[in-house]
Amino acid sequence: MSPTANPEKPWVEPLDIAILASMGIATAAYFTKGRLWGKQADQRYGYSSRLVNDALNKPKKTRNIIEKMQETNKDLVVFYGSQTGTAEDYAQRLAKEGHSRFGLKSMTADPEDYDLDTLDTFPNNKLAMFILATYGEGEPTDNAVGFTELICGQDTTFSNGGGIDEKPLSNLKYVAFGLGNKTYEHYNAMVRKVDSALAQLGAQRLGDAGEGDDGDGTMEEDFLSWKEGMWDAVAAAMNLEEKETEYEPTLTVIEDESLSADSDQVYLGEPSKQHLTMSTGPYNAHNPYIAPILSSRELSKSKNRNCLHMEINLGLSGLAYRTGDHLALWPTNSDKEVDRLLRVLDLTEKHDKVIRVTSADPTAKIPIPQPTTYESVLRYYLEICAPVSRQFMSSLCQFSPSPETKAEVFKLATDKEYFKSKVSEKSMTLGQVMESIAPKWQVPFSLMVESLNHLQARYYSISSSSLTSPKVAHITAAVDSRTINGSDNVLNGVTTNYLYALKLRQHGAEDPRPYGLSYQLDGPRNKYDGIHVLVHTRHSNFKLPNDPAKPIIMVGPGTGVAPFRGFLQEKIEQVKQGTEIGQIILFFGCRRENEDFLYRDEWKVAEQELNGKFKIITAFSRETEQKIYVQHRLQEHSKQVNDLLQEGGYFYVCGDAAHMAREVNTLLGTIFEEQRNLPAKAGEELVKQMRNRGTYQEDVWS
Repeated sequence: MSPTANPEKPWVEPLDIAILASMGIATAAYFTKGRLWGKQADQRYGYSSRLVNDALNKPKKTRNIIEKMQETNKDLVVFYGSQTGTAEDYAQRLAKEGHSRFGLKSMTADPEDYDLDTLDTFPNNKLAMFILATYGEGEPTDNAVGFTELICGQDTTFSNGGGIDEKPLSNLKYVAFGLGNKTYEHYNAMVRKVDSALAQLGAQRLGDAGEGDDGDGTMEEDFLSWKEGMWDAVAAAMNLEEKETEYEPTLTVIEDESLSADSDQVYLGEPSKQHLTMSTGPYNAHNPYIAPILSSRELSKSKNRNCLHMEINLGLSGLAYRTGDHLALWPTNSDKEVDRLLRVLDLTEKHDKVIRVTSADPTAKIPIPQPTTYESVLRYYLEICAPVSRQFMSSLCQFSPSPETKAEVFKLATDKEYFKSKVSEKSMTLGQVMESIAPKWQVPFSLMVESLNHLQARYYSISSSSLTSPKVAHITAAVDSRTINGSDNVLNGVTTNYLYALKLRQHGAEDPRPYGLSYQLDGPRNKYDGIHVLVHTRHSNFKLPNDPAKPIIMVGPGTGVAPFRGFLQEKIEQVKQGTEIGQIILFFGCRRENEDFLYRDEWKVAEQELNGKFKIITAFSRETEQKIYVQHRLQEHSKQVNDLLQEGGYFYVCGDAAHMAREVNTLLGTIFEEQRNLPAKAGEELVKQMRNRGTYQEDVWS
């Protein structure tokens, strides 16, 4: 897919009225399908020029996956259900590996882009892969909702009319891998549901269904372990012979001598066509809003830790939120890591060279807007600070500068424990890993574009109420900058340090450098001049009860208290309007009362405003010989917690999923058993029932 039409020419000048009219027709036709923004790369970046091409020169894009595979002569299609980009990345890696190892002509496919009721006509000599992340409370990702409803529905029918009893997918050979988190109750629910449904429909799975666990940080190794056995099963079932693996680019990076970096046609970090042309919305996950930060302040009084409160003006953007929703912030990579990778790739002198990314494969996705520059790709478009994978090290092997470095790269790629000790345990960035092996590399830039994830927005629980602050969203963010145990390496959060730099500038710093890091705070072409950040909003199911009189219990240590601040603002407003509210308890924990007791004064105001209906119970873990956490306080108040829940109360948890949320979940079951004199495991079942009813809600992260 080409993301631009006539990219060498200006956007508006050469287009006559007929073309603009055709573009309008194409746009209208596109929108009336009810899919405001698709997931393909051209749609992701708002390239309306693709619509011009489609309207004038190309036949209508097929939504029949079988036709698409036949048109492009594909042997393998890898479907992905992805919310943050990881499942999509795995899908692309599998498609490339299928081609490089076995010669399979491969493609990836967003299930949202196809009507998959034609899977009953899937040829028996081809292969489908399903890489599915589980989102929220056992739900499909946004782009996999339709596919899941088709496959798992009770009245499933396909293009030839066959229902479950007719085994309509008996020709379909498939493999499956799920991305989940064991700290959540519905661990890998999606891949399990889909795998079971496919089996009932007669499909034949090759190898085991794999499951990756992000909760224990083993996702990458789980994936690598699974795929080796999977490829063995696929090769045996389909009589495939493995060939010697060499890097074969699916994308081509070409330097464009006809354009300079100051051309208004070149993307210098703009996330969408609307940003490049300075046109307006609609603003959403594919076209974020440049939002002013109205105010920012430090919440922590610790000398070694920072926690930020920021108030971000959504203004007339059309973006809206409801109390409990999330605000997505789009970060940029730090100068330090961008410059490091440019230096390692021997691109420092060519940092502003204009490049184009193309592909001869019509099914290949162009993951970045273009034309662009080397530096812009590394600063704004790729996750250059994400954990490095052993599979990527394997790809680097053939480009090693010397036999000695090749031996080192090969060992990192193949020795799991060696890689763990040298790279993953030190949280090294890609630039750090490559620089530690050799100062300069000659690596095709296409490998970077193909192998690294797109730089993703980060989501923060909104810490204000839409009832009291509908146009200004507040966030609470702990700045992540910590020395890794056993090394001199410092792990810096990509987004939180960027926000900290913005806060420092807002408070007068001429050269804000949190923890020695600097950022291009003005954005591409100084479009973020002042104190601005790119944002969009995301709906959450983390909501107050519809009945304000229901009691609520909230557990939120540290920045987990953020959404509960919004909840209390809403409750205060309800009381002012004469609404009867239920009892409210907040369990809050932090290290020390005089250092990181977030919003301390606001809780005192809430206690007064809510006339005895609100109580905060605190746990300060570093002020006692034996550490005290919110879990301990919850146990101490078992009777009150149980009584309020028996009255129909709601229970909320926000914060760390791996430890706190899991322990609170278990503890609540124990409280039920003790307070209600129930047998073992009965409390656990009651908690599950609460989850199913929506009276136990979590907003947690790994």
